[in-house]
Amino acid sequence: MRMNKEIFKAYDIRGVYPTDINADDVYRIAKAYASWLKPKKVALGRDVRLSGEELWNAAAKGLMEMGVDVVDIGVVSTDMLYFSVANYGFDGGITISASHNAGEYNGMKLVREESRPISIDTGIAEIRDLALNDEFVNSAEIGKVEKLDILDDYIAKMLSFVDISTIKPCEVVVNPNFGASGRAIDKIADALGTELVRINFEPDGHFPKGKPDPTQVANREETTKLIVESGARFGSTWDADADRCFFFDEKSNFILPYYITGLMMEYFLKKSPDSTFVIDPRLVWLPEKIAADRGARIAINKSGHSFIKDRMRSEDAIFGAETSAHYYFRDLWYTDNGMLPFIIMLQILSQDSRPLSEIIADFQSNFFAIEETNFQVNSVPETIERVSTHYSGGKRSEIDGISVEYPDFRFNLRGSNTEPVIRLNIEATSAELARQKLVEIGGLING
Repeated sequence: MRMNKEIFKAYDIRGVYPTDINADDVYRIAKAYASWLKPKKVALGRDVRLSGEELWNAAAKGLMEMGVDVVDIGVVSTDMLYFSVANYGFDGGITISASHNAGEYNGMKLVREESRPISIDTGIAEIRDLALNDEFVNSAEIGKVEKLDILDDYIAKMLSFVDISTIKPCEVVVNPNFGASGRAIDKIADALGTELVRINFEPDGHFPKGKPDPTQVANREETTKLIVESGARFGSTWDADADRCFFFDEKSNFILPYYITGLMMEYFLKKSPDSTFVIDPRLVWLPEKIAADRGARIAINKSGHSFIKDRMRSEDAIFGAETSAHYYFRDLWYTDNGMLPFIIMLQILSQDSRPLSEIIADFQSNFFAIEETNFQVNSVPETIERVSTHYSGGKRSEIDGISVEYPDFRFNLRGSNTEPVIRLNIEATSAELARQKLVEIGGLING
C-alpha cells in the first residue's frame, strides 16, 4: 500500500492510525531517516497511545536494519526525548507521538544531534521522498537495542534551574490528561515538598475523557473544580506528550499563555538582564513592553517548534514562547519543555507571597487578549486576503499568516500547520474592544 504523503507536516509526521499511518509506514520512515541523517546511535521513545508499542517496534526494526543502534528510552514526554538526545550526545532521536491529538492519531517527531529540529525545510521533505520511493539500502550489520531509564537525570537537569532550598511547600492541582508526565511530576513534587492533588494522572492511551488537549475549554472543568475544592495555590495541566504546560490561578481562572510568557520573561530578566527573547507573532504587545522597559530584545518569528528553535539558536535567546504554551529554554539546548515552567512557577510563588491571581493582575489589567479562536474555512488564503483587504489601513506583517496593527488593537490570522482551520488572535487596549473585534473579524472570516 502506498504511503499517504499528507502525513508529513511542517514539523512532524502525523495521521490517523492505521488508515493514514501504520507500522509499515513508520518502518519505512525510520529507514529513510537513517539514510538521510546517517546516525550511529538514536534515542527512540513513545507516548502512551495504544498503537505506540507497535509503531515503536516498527521504527526500531527500520533503524536497526540500517545499522543504527537504538536506545530504548521507553514511554516519555516529548521533552524527555529532546533531553535524551542532547544530554547523552546521541546522533538523533525519534518519539512515536501525536502530541495533543485524539487517541486514534499517532505519528513521529524527529530530531538530529543536540536535539536540533527537523522540519519540512530542514529534512522532513527529503525523508518523505526517500520513504515514498523506498530509496534506502540495508546495512551489512544490524544495529542493537539497549534500554536507558533517563528519568533521574532528566529530573536533576530540571531542578538545576531553581534554588531548591528556597522553594516553599504548597498544594497544587496537577492534570496530565492521562499522558506521559506523571512520573516526572511525582519526582519533582517529592524533591520540592509539593503536595499534589492529582486528576487524570495514570497513563491511559484510551484517553477516556476525550482529546488530551488543554486548549479545549471542556477539558479544564475538572481541574478548575478541584482547585476550588482543595484550596490549592495554583493548577497545572499538560497535553498528552507533555511538551506544553498550562496554568490556573488559585481562583481556578485559566491564565492565557500570553501572560505566562510575560511572567517567565520577568523571571529570566532578573537572572540575566539585557537578554534576547523569541516569540511568535500571534500576541506581542506584552512581551514587547517588558523588553522595552528592561532593555531586553524581542525577536518575532514564525510559529512552530522547529522554526522557533532555529531562531533561538541564531539569536542565542535565553527564553522563547509561543501563544500555544510551548516554552523554550537556551540552557535546555534551545528546546521546548513542559515541566520546567511548572518548576519555575513553584520558584516564583515561593519568592512572592501574593497569590498568583495578584501577581498576574497587572498584565491582565493593561494588556487585553482573547484566547485563540479557530474557524473552519473553505480556503485559508482566500479568507486571509478578504480580511487583509478590509483592514488595509493597518500596519501589516506577514511573518506568519498576517498580523495587522492599529493604535488600539492588533490581530494575527494564520492557517494551522496541523488542522484544516484558520486561527485568530486579538489584543486590544480594552476588553470590550477585543470582544468587539472578535465579532467583527469573525464575521469577515465566515464570509
